[in-house]
Amino acid sequence: MGINLVKGQKIDLTKGRSSLSSVMVGLGWDPVVKEKKKSGGFLGGLLGGSTAGGAEIDCDASVLLLDEKGKLLSKQNLVYFGNKTSQDGSVVHSGDNRTGDGAGDDEVINVNLNAISPSVHKLVFVVNIYQASQRKQDFGLIQNAFIRLVDNGSKEELVHYNLSESYAGKTSLFPGELYRHGSEWKFSAVGEGTSDLDIGSIANKYL
Repeated sequence: MGINLVKGQKIDLTKGRSSLSSVMVGLGWDPVVKEKKKSGGFLGGLLGGSTAGGAEIDCDASVLLLDEKGKLLSKQNLVYFGNKTSQDGSVVHSGDNRTGDGAGDDEVINVNLNAISPSVHKLVFVVNIYQASQRKQDFGLIQNAFIRLVDNGSKEELVHYNLSESYAGKTSLFPGELYRHGSEWKFSAVGEGTSDLDIGSIANKYL
């Protein structure tokens, strides 16, 4: 079982773990379910719950690879469903999950720590709602959001952070960051929400 973090906590991932070279970053969430009003009759009795807000909520996980000054030097260092591999090949996105249904990780990003370019000092993980403005959706319609890190070698869960705050009105979440500290890699539980509507708007802030 991984170490459970709370917002603002940091942990040294690699210190004392000389064998740790690759981590799976799992991000998960569930749509809030509200009960439909039941009408009379046979069909009414069969109606179950529905996703709040009507349309399915499509959350997208991304990661920005930043330099020492916190800048995104190349568009290839924005990894998301439209660009699944970083410029140096160290970060690989598993692909888009459009509903968030089911238990466990909804989207997975694999990070080869040993292959990260020396010019990259921080990996910022982001989850945003696809077409949030058009669909009139925000993270008040999402529950059970989390980020966790797993050692790809031993399959041991290293860190687990549940984003337990209310993020109503927010359309993007920053669950956590991986960053260099000397020769080590650390993880920070960020847990901040913003009103950015898409990953492009977020990326522009780091140019």
